[in-house]
Amino acid sequence: MKIALIGYGKMGQMIEHIATERGHEIVLKVSIENTEDFSEVNLRKADVAIEFTSPESAYHNIKQSILWGCPIVSGSTGWLDKKVEIDQLVQSRNGSFIYASNFSLGVNLFFALNEKLAEIMAPYGDSYDVSMEEIHHTAKLDAPSGTAITLAEGVLQHLTSKERWVSDKTEYTPEELNIHSKRIDPYPGTHSVKYSSDVDTIEIIHTAKTRHGFALGAVLAAEYISIRKGIFTMKDVLKL
Repeated sequence: MKIALIGYGKMGQMIEHIATERGHEIVLKVSIENTEDFSEVNLRKADVAIEFTSPESAYHNIKQSILWGCPIVSGSTGWLDKKVEIDQLVQSRNGSFIYASNFSLGVNLFFALNEKLAEIMAPYGDSYDVSMEEIHHTAKLDAPSGTAITLAEGVLQHLTSKERWVSDKTEYTPEELNIHSKRIDPYPGTHSVKYSSDVDTIEIIHTAKTRHGFALGAVLAAEYISIRKGIFTMKDVLKL
């Protein structure tokens, strides 16, 4: 498989290492130093693109890849206000797209566990209040993280006592799910979901140790989507 890397920072370099180990070829690397290489001619050399950039550039990168007919996997966060537009574009162009706030196998298992726990806790919403915390390194630009938002949405699907998530409010209403964000160096990423009552606390935590799991998941997603049309998630890739 021929892969274009859109974004060649630490994550892009880790993806390159894993992809080549798995027998794939990197045919394009685009970083902030050579954005002019992100062109239709160059992208058509690839079977699939993997995109990890900033919130400011992700939407443009994804849109152009779809318009140029290249299946794309994106792990960029902070642009999701335009995701409906991207999904419509994928459908109209018969394209291929996977977005994930986190590609790690462990995190996606954590997503499933979070949803199951929320389902179990739903009848006890009057007794337990749920809150969330996420910790990342200081270079993390968006807060809360995309992973935290995915976790919050998983809770909101099942808890009728919560109507929406909010970010770092010192005072919040019972209908709001508060996400507390911390930025500390060095920190690969930790996410926790806590249910508290007057008598006890139930908490689930995921802590990333390295970027390897994220990068491997992105390559697995690229392998999955390179031969498929449509909009998919990591639940499809991992058969969760």
